[in-house]
Amino acid sequence: MGSTNTGDAGVSAQAYFQTLMPIMAAVTAQIDGPIQDAADLMTTSLRANGVIQAFGSGHSEALAMEIAGRAGGLIATNRIALRDLVLLGGEPPELLRSAELERDPQYSRKLYELSAAREGDLFVIASNSGVNGSIVELANVVKEKGHPLIAITSLQHTGGMESRHPSGKKLIDFADVVLDNHAPFGDSVLDLPGGAGKVCAVSSITAALIAQMLVAEVLRRMTAAGETPPVYLSANIPGGDDHNHALEALYAGRIRRTA
Repeated sequence: MGSTNTGDAGVSAQAYFQTLMPIMAAVTAQIDGPIQDAADLMTTSLRANGVIQAFGSGHSEALAMEIAGRAGGLIATNRIALRDLVLLGGEPPELLRSAELERDPQYSRKLYELSAAREGDLFVIASNSGVNGSIVELANVVKEKGHPLIAITSLQHTGGMESRHPSGKKLIDFADVVLDNHAPFGDSVLDLPGGAGKVCAVSSITAALIAQMLVAEVLRRMTAAGETPPVYLSANIPGGDDHNHALEALYAGRIRRTA
């Protein structure tokens, strides 16, 4: 879909809201299709004592934060981030200052190793463009290691881009299930006056919607089967920390809650 405004309404909160609504509707139209397929894969992984490994670079890291380590979400989740290379992998801090890091495929195998992924783990990788080297190479490694892979991307944007990976492949080429965030090419949806460009992006909002729909569908499956899924309570309610720490201990060494 990826529709944008005509420019007649200008740039305003109301214009953004009106433009966002049909995009959100297009995202939710996936509920009876790929959302179910992705939830099936996630549920199978969790039942096999797997962990959901989530990765996104740039603003797509917001998707990983929606999946891993938040109130109302699943305990058996791990957020992978490029800064893991420095915090956990011994790379120099200067590496994170490189504007080209997310386009560089050379560190993706190390990122995978730092994730401590095991057989049975599932990966969710988010990228609006789906073409940057770090994203594509991590997807390549994930499939090489035999993990299921769910991709969250903009089909419109990735369809209009050449891959930045040496193989010429994109994130969608490795995915078992592809979920479209329905962001337009370039992500932003409102036209500035005089053709000065577009503003107000949508991919973080639609990716968060997709993430929460996936969690809801996984929990529906598990509770319908009489299972008690390990989920986070807010740390800011009485007993939240004790509840969460007890369940996190079941996945010691497999899930990280780093900044």
